[in-house]
Amino acid sequence: MKAECSSVPLRIYDTTLRDGSQAEGVSFSKADKMRIAEMLDKFGVSYIEGGWPGSNPRDIAFFEAMKHVKLKNSKLAAFGSTRRPNVKAEDEDNLRKLLESEAPVVTIFGKAWLLHVHEVLKVTPDQNLEMIADSCAFLRGHGREVVFDAEHFFDGYQDEPDYAMAVLKTAVEAGATTVVLCDTNGGRLPSEVANICREVISSIPSEVVVGIHCHNDSELAVANSLVAVESGARHIQGTINGFGERCGNANLCSIIPALALKMGYAPLLQDSLASLRELSSAVDEIANLKPLRRQPYCGDSAFAHKGGMHVNAVKKVSRSFEHIDPELVGNRRRILVSDLSGKDNIFLKTAEHNLDKLDPTEVNELLAEIKEMEGEGYEFESADASFNLLARKVLKKSESFFTLDGYRVIVEKRGHDAPCLAEATIKVNVKDVHEITAAEGDGPVNALDKAFRKALTRFYPEIKDVVLKDFKVRILEGEDGTAAKTRVLIESGDGKASWSTVGVNENIIEASWEALVDSLEYALYKKRDVAAT
Repeated sequence: MKAECSSVPLRIYDTTLRDGSQAEGVSFSKADKMRIAEMLDKFGVSYIEGGWPGSNPRDIAFFEAMKHVKLKNSKLAAFGSTRRPNVKAEDEDNLRKLLESEAPVVTIFGKAWLLHVHEVLKVTPDQNLEMIADSCAFLRGHGREVVFDAEHFFDGYQDEPDYAMAVLKTAVEAGATTVVLCDTNGGRLPSEVANICREVISSIPSEVVVGIHCHNDSELAVANSLVAVESGARHIQGTINGFGERCGNANLCSIIPALALKMGYAPLLQDSLASLRELSSAVDEIANLKPLRRQPYCGDSAFAHKGGMHVNAVKKVSRSFEHIDPELVGNRRRILVSDLSGKDNIFLKTAEHNLDKLDPTEVNELLAEIKEMEGEGYEFESADASFNLLARKVLKKSESFFTLDGYRVIVEKRGHDAPCLAEATIKVNVKDVHEITAAEGDGPVNALDKAFRKALTRFYPEIKDVVLKDFKVRILEGEDGTAAKTRVLIESGDGKASWSTVGVNENIIEASWEALVDSLEYALYKKRDVAAT
């Protein structure tokens, strides 16, 4: 897309709160929806589709609450369907609830595919057009901006283009100011979407805005949305992080930067683009979903470099292996270390950790140690804190906060239906004091973790805020059965930052212990380094 198109206004229509909430595993409370709506408004999307007030009490409550909220940048949209057959628009409860929401924009969907008209609605083609016309006219007559979603439009156009076009023209004549072409099944290819969009736009009055709504069943929702814009669409629907039914909706976290940074629409959300990753992460957090590491633009791995040749090139010219500056979308470059690393990985990674610059001998020593340990099953690209501790040892900058004299873990089950009990006892030497503590836990690792913290907290009270956030176990050599090596990854945090550590051993308890030790040692170093600054 050429830069001269940057002056053409685009409308970003977010449907995270409606279509996105239909994703498996996603359920937003009213409070959740209020928080996300606030963030979307601050970010600056054109429309926020809040839900379907005729379908459930939660959405009714959301729209009721939103009556007392003044949005600064966005318009609130309520979603619903056309009237039912043999029911007048003014008597249709669904349409009345759309008006009662007091949303200034109403989006209704109607069928554009004769398959649905005949087999799903079981009405005649003319009856379907009457339902669309009556509904749009009724809502427009009550002063609402009407957006018409032509459901299954591309499938309908492929089967019977004249009827699909009749659906759009009926909606426009009845008062819809925006008509949205929906790839509801997510099965169309970019070439099909581009051709049909051009044909539609050439046949629709120029004052009518044509939009695009894509699903991701063929992994093409973003591509289809972008080619629709190239073909003249000016209203783009999607969701944050691609939430949506089945395989999801078009991901606005990919669409927005592509439009702004690659297609000449520079003014598009330019003041908030740098907060895109923050928005993406916040919506995942509210949805209680783990962020997708490999998500383009916003994922942790989006600008992560592992291969030695890549790291060397990025060090010299960042754009040699980065399609944009990661800071433009609020992300950052990450250098990974592994058995594939080269010397530049080590130089950049130690600098990232604010460690002293290594001389060539130390680099070789650390690189050799990493390659050997990764050959044994360690994984430092997912365990930055363990890398930090290893680098300190090579730099002779490590210290002993304690020494282990021993530990014992007991797991007991008394009876078939009885709960499993775990207890750990630990003996450590801290500052020449022999400390013996015991604790019970939900499992052997939890019990060991509690006993360990109990032993250290008296001497290092700064670790009281450290909590274990995640615990992952992977069997490395399945052919050895229960004697196989086990890798344990632990994620810890203190409310301000998170870090990960790794342990490897044939014994899962010992592997867990190694990762636990690294976690608390890293926390102590971190606290000390902060105090020093």
